[in-house]
Amino acid sequence: MRIIVVDNYEEMSKRAALMITSQVTLKPDSVLGLATGDTPLGMYEELVKLYNKKEVDFKEVRTFNLDEYYGLDPENPQSYYSFMNKNLFDKVDISKNNINMPDGMVKDVNDFCLLYENKIKTLGGIDMQVLGIGGNGHIGFNEPNVNFEAQTHLVNLNEQTIEANSRFFKSIEDVPVKAISMGIKTIMNSKKIILLANGLNKAEAIAKAVNGKINPSIPASILQLHNDVTIIIDKEAASLL
Repeated sequence: MRIIVVDNYEEMSKRAALMITSQVTLKPDSVLGLATGDTPLGMYEELVKLYNKKEVDFKEVRTFNLDEYYGLDPENPQSYYSFMNKNLFDKVDISKNNINMPDGMVKDVNDFCLLYENKIKTLGGIDMQVLGIGGNGHIGFNEPNVNFEAQTHLVNLNEQTIEANSRFFKSIEDVPVKAISMGIKTIMNSKKIILLANGLNKAEAIAKAVNGKINPSIPASILQLHNDVTIIIDKEAASLL
């Protein structure tokens, strides 16, 4: 586990974007696992800048998103489908056929999750997976006390996660209570993992994930067992290490 402590969010975002650029340069048809939310937003902005400078292209890249709210239409502005199109996919040259995201409106969830897993395997697995971390230590939407053996599955969001995400909705009642998420096993099968965190509100989760016991109550702690994890955090997020 490699830990890089930077001065601020902007530097974190630039470091992460450069790592993805290096991955795609070395393997143009890389399979990338992508995350959503405030944390990776700056990274996507930096990737778009690098693309516009012709320092990276996404023509052959394949992507799989970590998660999506269940019951939210893809066209809903709060869906992760909309987030990815707005902040990355519509701004670079990636083929729409190479984009894979959980479908929050699918009727047969179990069948969809199996198909999602099989497609990842068919493409040789995820080369580089980007993660954020929740204040409770969750990665993807894998909440505390998750089954470490789980693959892509339907999850129930806990109150802390719903409250944290309510800032994106008109009211907390509008926040979906379920999501489709890659499981811990899926994430751990990625060849490389980048975890990003910034701010004092992530310091405790980072400390427990890095230095605590490996325990399902802190899902990110399982990353201690992965052989190629890079954690990029600002000084505030690193303050309890």
